Amino acid sequence: MSDETGGQWWRDAVVYQVYLRSFADGKGDGTGDIAGMQSRLPYLRDLGVDAVWINPWYRSPLRDGGYDVVDYREINEQFGTTDEAEAFIADAADHGIRVIVDLVPNHTSSDHAWFVEALAGPPGCAARGRYHFLDGRGDGGTEPPNDWKSIFGGSAWSRVADGQWYLHLFDESQPDVNWEHADVADEFDAVMRFWLDRGAAGFRIDVAHSLTKAPGYPDAGLEFNDGNGTLDPLPYLDRDDLHPLVRRWRRVLDEYDDRMMIAEAWVAAERRPLYLRADEYHQAFDFDLLTAPWDAHQFSAIIDESLRATHAVGSNSTWVLSNHDVVRHATRYGLPAGVDSGRWLLEGPHELLDTERGAKRARAAALLTFALPGSVYVYQGDELGLPEVWDLPPEVLQDPVWHDSGHTRKGRDGSRVPIPWEPTGPSLGFGTGPAWLPQPPAFARLAAAAQQHDPDSTLQLYRRALAIRRERLAAPDRPDRRLDGEITWIDVDPTVIAFERSDGMRCVVNMGDEPVGLPHGEVLLSSSPLANEHLPPDTAVWLT
Repeated sequence: MSDETGGQWWRDAVVYQVYLRSFADGKGDGTGDIAGMQSRLPYLRDLGVDAVWINPWYRSPLRDGGYDVVDYREINEQFGTTDEAEAFIADAADHGIRVIVDLVPNHTSSDHAWFVEALAGPPGCAARGRYHFLDGRGDGGTEPPNDWKSIFGGSAWSRVADGQWYLHLFDESQPDVNWEHADVADEFDAVMRFWLDRGAAGFRIDVAHSLTKAPGYPDAGLEFNDGNGTLDPLPYLDRDDLHPLVRRWRRVLDEYDDRMMIAEAWVAAERRPLYLRADEYHQAFDFDLLTAPWDAHQFSAIIDESLRATHAVGSNSTWVLSNHDVVRHATRYGLPAGVDSGRWLLEGPHELLDTERGAKRARAAALLTFALPGSVYVYQGDELGLPEVWDLPPEVLQDPVWHDSGHTRKGRDGSRVPIPWEPTGPSLGFGTGPAWLPQPPAFARLAAAAQQHDPDSTLQLYRRALAIRRERLAAPDRPDRRLDGEITWIDVDPTVIAFERSDGMRCVVNMGDEPVGLPHGEVLLSSSPLANEHLPPDTAVWLT
């Protein structure tokens, strides 16, 4: 919630994630772009968001959706120009919306000028020092330097023509940079200032738990990686020596007023506060709810621990249910407990999916997160109730996970299918022609225009919820306009989450299979219809 003086606006902000390729196509070439995104600023304003986080929009061959960056100061020509990006940031500010840009410091594209220079030079040359080039093991160096695995699948090492190997924790087109090299640190300082000078409100830092690698590149001792961001101690993730780099970035941000950065750090809950110390990140994504099963005990335990841990270091909790890297929660919540949604995409059986239950739980989960202290990140299409497009045919898949895993994991394309804006048209209002990924017929009834005037739609639920959230945070009896404080738990039923906030509003969520009696109070909003003073299963309600 942005206040008049700015302040620490991110502490209770609603941030909307824009996956640019799939948000809105302003040029009619089938790919989302800045022009399309700019045309939808009134929609985002009316939704009630405080900021947008834009996935990488830099010049890139798009082998990994823009996370393979060629130039961090130049906008990819499919998306627009750097001047258009600067104009968008200014226009968004006029709509009361800040812009957070994605920064990718763990790796570049293999087309980046630095890597091209490194390949052109001999082993041991200065240009190779900006990356991780090593000689191989075995007879003639034909084996990789160690057993590290790519998070996408396969080895984390690829061999070049002269026999050396380079490290890539992701796709082979994404070589990891060496953060012990002065050029790397200096370059990212400059990139940060470049975008801050153009009005960016801050940065989402990709793979924030990576960056530094153990000296000597020891074996990990693992035969495989699950690809979802392991929590096991590994010589290339969540190392203590990455934190001085974060403190250096924080000093750059502190040169400017009212800016922030948030870490994408897939780390154990007890490690997350290390990223949130006063001179490091302002926020770190809390992915524990995202990965939790639909269970009141587990949800409440996660909420309790997150509030306790972030409060202890002076930060705030940051709630997220979906993003561009995971199966959408409207689908996850429709699967039986214990089913690995990522593997289910390919392996099925697909008749396990209860779409109605998934949609109902997704609406309830939204009200839960909007009621919690802290900030909340909404992935584009969540407000429309979009499910995962799990049945994309193999021939249209573009995520490198599909290739790198040897076709054993379907990847993330199903969460990245372009947004439906209209119930008709070749790409349902996304653009004037076909979209870069095909939309399913079911998207037509979920289009923004189809939900616009339906009081029972998910879009209207989000709008009402965010309006109430904004109103209550700005209430006269909340002069600090913050909701960082504690919540008071209410004992209703073991299958129910119920709490009262510091402003007196109560949130009750029935995560069980049977209706439960409603606590006394005036109903402000419910995720599904209530019945006879009872809260149905998979339903949330806000009460005063």
